[in-house]
Amino acid sequence: MTTSDRLDTPSARHESAPESSDATAADVASANGKVVRKATFAGAIGSFVEWYDYGIYGLLVTYLAINIMGEAEAGGLFLTNVGFLISFVARPFGSVICGYLGDKIGRKSLLATLLVLISAATAAIGLIPSHSVIGVAAPVLLVLLRVLQGFSAGGEVAGAMSFVGEYAPDARRNYMMSFIAVGSFIALMFGSAFSAILITTLGDDAMTSWAWRVPFLLAVPLGYVGFYIRRQLEETPHFVALRAQNTVVRNPLKAALTSPRHLKAIALTIFLPALNGPGYYLLFVYMPTYLKTSLGEHNFSMLRALMVTAFSLVAIAVCIPLMARLSDRIGRKPVLTFSAVAMAVVSYPMFRLITTGEFGLACIGTIVLAIAFSGHAAVVHTVLAEMFPTTVRYSAYSIGFSISTIIFGGSAPLLMTELIESTGSNLVPAFASIITALITLVTIAFVRETKGRPLASS
Repeated sequence: MTTSDRLDTPSARHESAPESSDATAADVASANGKVVRKATFAGAIGSFVEWYDYGIYGLLVTYLAINIMGEAEAGGLFLTNVGFLISFVARPFGSVICGYLGDKIGRKSLLATLLVLISAATAAIGLIPSHSVIGVAAPVLLVLLRVLQGFSAGGEVAGAMSFVGEYAPDARRNYMMSFIAVGSFIALMFGSAFSAILITTLGDDAMTSWAWRVPFLLAVPLGYVGFYIRRQLEETPHFVALRAQNTVVRNPLKAALTSPRHLKAIALTIFLPALNGPGYYLLFVYMPTYLKTSLGEHNFSMLRALMVTAFSLVAIAVCIPLMARLSDRIGRKPVLTFSAVAMAVVSYPMFRLITTGEFGLACIGTIVLAIAFSGHAAVVHTVLAEMFPTTVRYSAYSIGFSISTIIFGGSAPLLMTELIESTGSNLVPAFASIITALITLVTIAFVRETKGRPLASS
């Protein structure tokens, strides 16, 4: 196999390169069956914990505005959404540092450590005294803890995807990796359901007063479970092979950022997941706040808003493995293309249903959007992991995806809130979804098909 067979962009030229060594082949061959399933389970559990910790902020943003910022009106909500955005600004720092360490010392130990960091930060948010007690120190502490969460999340996505991808067999790689995405959506579903149960059993007054802290404090036992499971696994066979051959890159960041081939792939890693921002953060993280604040509490209480979100989360959690299996059969690009086109077509009419204020129609709208988005959610991270060789996969993938998330994801709640207020239109999220779907669709044309190809080692 030549290097050109494994390059990450269509413009790469053919260059001769040595075949993967026997050590690599033997190591990868040994990572089958039970070991692969354990790695996949560990990746999914870790993703669940990480994204429960990260996503609960967005689900409970109105309670944070009241308690940490001191008010639930426009000013408090604005500042709380700024806190949401700040964590994304911190993500590239986590990506650079964690990517470097992950490509230098390995994936396993680093991923376990990141789980501890984000769980500790999440639990600490639940312990912040209210604004009425410590004043401005409350939002300052919140911002600092969100920075720590962002740092951890910046290293998590690429690391977890690389970890499972380097264990998975070529023919089923997307299917095995898709359970990491499923874990993240189930985490949001669990967070939505848990929050809804608290509101139902304790009432909104208790939730506003003190019970909003409970979902954050739950990060402690969840983090321990995730850490324990991740610590039980061995390093990935691909990285073990690099060590055995003494081919671990001395400076992975330099290798990633000085290679034209890798820079082209990083550019694709920024724009290909454009749809991921509105798809993930608007449809699932921001949706409860959107329903309650933009459409009015007379239409959607927080409980009803969380229920709408929960239905869409069930839909996407079911569809992702099906789309991933389809991708392993017919290719990554067809599934990504279908999903981008579907999102561009259905976003406007589905948001029209949502903005009617009717519970049933809102459920239909969010479920259809979730199904349309599921192809992208199932496939995009597999494509990003397959673009890069093992030597720089963690570093390059982390950098590109973190930049993409800042541009298209982290600013979404803040931007949507401000645009809805300034324009008076509740359909702004629909246009954001359409625009990013078109960006993803154009980028797909520059991505080469990677279905069934072995991961490049260097």
